[in-house]
Amino acid sequence: MSELFVRTLREDPADAEVPSHRWLVRAGYIRRAAPGIYTWLPLGYRVLRNVERIVREEMDAIGAQEVHFPALLPKEPYESSGRWTEYGEAMFRLNDRKGAEYLLGPTHEEMFTLLVKDLYSSYKDLPLSLYQIQTKYRDEARPRAGLLRGREFVMKDSYSFDIDDEGLAKSYAAHRDAYIKIFDRLGFEYVIVHAMSGMMGGSASEEFLAIAENGEDTFVRSPGGYAANVEAVQTIPPEPLPYDDAPAAHVEDTPDTPTIETLVDLANARFPRTDRPWQPSDTLKNVVVMITEIDGTRHPLVIGVPGDREVDMKRLAAQLEPAQAEPFSEEDFAAHSNLVKGYLGPARFAGFGEQPQAVLGEESETKIRYLVDPRVVAGTHWMTGANEPGRHVFDLVSGRDFTPDGIVEAAEIREGDPAPDGSGPLSLARGIEMGHIFQLGRKYSEALGLKVLDQNGKLVTVTMGSYGVGISRAVAAVVEGTCDEKGLCWPRELAPFDVHIVAAGKEEVVGTAAADLAVQLDEAGVSVLLDDRSASPGVKFADAEIMGMPTIVVVGRGLANGVVEVRNRRTGEQVEVAVEDALTEILAAVHDA
Repeated sequence: MSELFVRTLREDPADAEVPSHRWLVRAGYIRRAAPGIYTWLPLGYRVLRNVERIVREEMDAIGAQEVHFPALLPKEPYESSGRWTEYGEAMFRLNDRKGAEYLLGPTHEEMFTLLVKDLYSSYKDLPLSLYQIQTKYRDEARPRAGLLRGREFVMKDSYSFDIDDEGLAKSYAAHRDAYIKIFDRLGFEYVIVHAMSGMMGGSASEEFLAIAENGEDTFVRSPGGYAANVEAVQTIPPEPLPYDDAPAAHVEDTPDTPTIETLVDLANARFPRTDRPWQPSDTLKNVVVMITEIDGTRHPLVIGVPGDREVDMKRLAAQLEPAQAEPFSEEDFAAHSNLVKGYLGPARFAGFGEQPQAVLGEESETKIRYLVDPRVVAGTHWMTGANEPGRHVFDLVSGRDFTPDGIVEAAEIREGDPAPDGSGPLSLARGIEMGHIFQLGRKYSEALGLKVLDQNGKLVTVTMGSYGVGISRAVAAVVEGTCDEKGLCWPRELAPFDVHIVAAGKEEVVGTAAADLAVQLDEAGVSVLLDDRSASPGVKFADAEIMGMPTIVVVGRGLANGVVEVRNRRTGEQVEVAVEDALTEILAAVHDA
């Protein structure tokens, strides 16, 4: 350690938001270079390479072959696939001195597709799986949480190429099994969930999420085994209801009802139902958002959800990709005066018994697209805004008084909601996306003309799969799941060193014994970090704990009695062993872990 390029910190970095960011910086593993961009120091880089090693071993085991693309890429392939536009502001774009347009690769589907197109032309060449471990770049609007959301990051991306869907299914299964082995070896708790394909496209996808309180993704699980990213959860709609005998819709004054709760209280007091009391879920909340399309055009969209739920902007965003949604501002309402804030509804009524006039919908007076929650089925009764200040309409019936343009999964998912497959109530948890696998199908091969001759001599479009693992993110995810109040606590397979020897004393005999033990361990194939500094034992102990090697060996006062202390960093267990038995005991601890 007297030669190691490291400096531990006693205070948390000012911008640290999550434990992994705090401890990786304090322990001297990474340093911030710019927002969302980090320098890997020797200890951190050893961990990163251990993650890469595990990933390579499991990818090689399924027959995938490693290649390496440049990070600086030409515009044309991404223009052909449509992602030059779809990626929007998240893509780093630049021009060379001649004015040609380039990008820093956010992901490499196009390049893999063109490489295979360039070299292969027959079904005999397939199946094929290629992968790379490469630095990626995405211009995150708000980089945060250290390595968990950065602008530069290391990722393994692999791609399978098959002649048909049956071949894709086999390649997908092989990658899925490899991912299970990878994440089992990385040493953190994870869950496999159904996910949205998003801009990647394809017929199906799954995410591997590291379970973590600080995770940015919310997922759900049921007792019966259902698991999904919250964006991918499908609501079970109720059956449509007959409405031939439904009461006519009527508009009523509803003063002093600024919230759903006050509206429901007033409704039960003044306009009671005959079957049961009004509930918040009987109200139809209409939320206006502003949509920005990938070409930059902007337009309103109205989302109708039961009043006991909020619109989940992440769920909505997943449905609208690559377009983006943001809350409607006061300026937006001012520019759309026909939208009555707080009293917006799908229809306007001139008087009792009159036919409603559509206010929302592509065929309405506003021409604003109107999408509703799956629970808003034909025949359901609603209480909602009457498009007049201080007034609401009661007994508004879907299918009779208004017809939405479509359905959207945008309402929040709540604890206890039923699982879509009937496997029980859902529970919510947080996770960090560590891997994502896609059955891409033919999106990129069609866009870029990747075809091969089949057994009958006919040109067919190749079927692809895409599979990603966050390499640098895995370092942070492991820390989130293993650190404690003292610092890092590495699993054996990822640790920069197997053993951290602390020479706790200034006596020459202590330093000599510690160095001799380090040499013996090194010769036995165990990686060792020897703290040979002149610092006090307290400083050395604190650094050993914050750096988090799996086994800590203290050579100090016990040496006078012929013993050294062996500590398990994870469990805190410590034992004294005779000096002559130290090598054997430490090797046993290393190999048993």
